[in-house]
Amino acid sequence: MSINSKTRRTGSMDMRKARGRLAEEAGARYLQEQGYVLVERNWRCRSGEIDIIAKKDGVVVILEVRSRSKQHEQFGTPAESVTPRKVKQIRETAAVYLQQTNQFNEAIRFDVLAVNMEKDKIIAIEHIFAAF
Repeated sequence: MSINSKTRRTGSMDMRKARGRLAEEAGARYLQEQGYVLVERNWRCRSGEIDIIAKKDGVVVILEVRSRSKQHEQFGTPAESVTPRKVKQIRETAAVYLQQTNQFNEAIRFDVLAVNMEKDKIIAIEHIFAAF
């Protein structure tokens, strides 16, 4: 691999991460505007990461934020990028979170925030309730 191709790959990875952070930030603002209380952001353990943990009306809401830029829409929508493997990982990670925070008897819901972007601008956020 040449230095140039390695730099391009690293650069595109950095841009992808930056867009992901932008989408998560927009998602967090959206949730607050909708009356959610943000409890955790990017909560991690051995089994994985939960993008956002929030509460509303006594329900613990585990949120996966997925984004897609308009130029990559041929790969499907952001919501379509949540694979069965990802669902399993989020559920396992949520179980660890609930155990560690002694929230065994709490109502819980798994939502997806599908963020559509055009370059570095948010053009739409779709909130999919009880996505899985």
